[in-house]
Amino acid sequence: MPDLARRNEQSRRAILTAALDLLSETGYARLTIEAIAGRAGVGKQTIYRWWRGKGAVILDALVENAVPAELPDTGDLEADLRAVVRGTVAEFADPRLSATTRALTAETLADEALGDQVRDRLLRPQLAAVRDRLDGARRAGQVPGDADLDQAVELIFGPIFHRWLLRTGPLTNDYADGLVAHVLAAVRLRRPGSEPAGQSPVS
Repeated sequence: MPDLARRNEQSRRAILTAALDLLSETGYARLTIEAIAGRAGVGKQTIYRWWRGKGAVILDALVENAVPAELPDTGDLEADLRAVVRGTVAEFADPRLSATTRALTAETLADEALGDQVRDRLLRPQLAAVRDRLDGARRAGQVPGDADLDQAVELIFGPIFHRWLLRTGPLTNDYADGLVAHVLAAVRLRRPGSEPAGQSPVS
């Protein structure tokens, strides 16, 4: 008997590979399910059986080829964050990657289910990795115990997305380094009333 599971997996991988290849050749706007099916050697009904549309196909392809979201822990929190923020800024600054991200972002505005998947499968692992690194720094005494780490993560990535989305300025290493410095300065500043008794707030 033929191994249907293996055949299905081969077809799935062929579809995802074809989608990424065509994406690099034509861009997202001109990418079609028909083209993906033709390149992968499957019928388009096979694609629609597994995915709702090309946005879902591209999302799966990006997730499958994503580098695991891990941050180094060299003991130098600022250096570790600079490395990941520089990498994020470089991805947003890359014209081809940026075009795909913009197109996928636009689709999520009209497709709530796709938006949830993009958030949970692409965005959250990156945010969680940064939060874990900040949590390690808090346990090491490098970040105040009362610091809101979820808010700190948003302070890191929110401005990048804002600058990229609205094109308010260049996305450079200098920008990434400055952003990390500002966020850490804010995170390390104790909130009023949180200082130990007998000590004045850090100025």
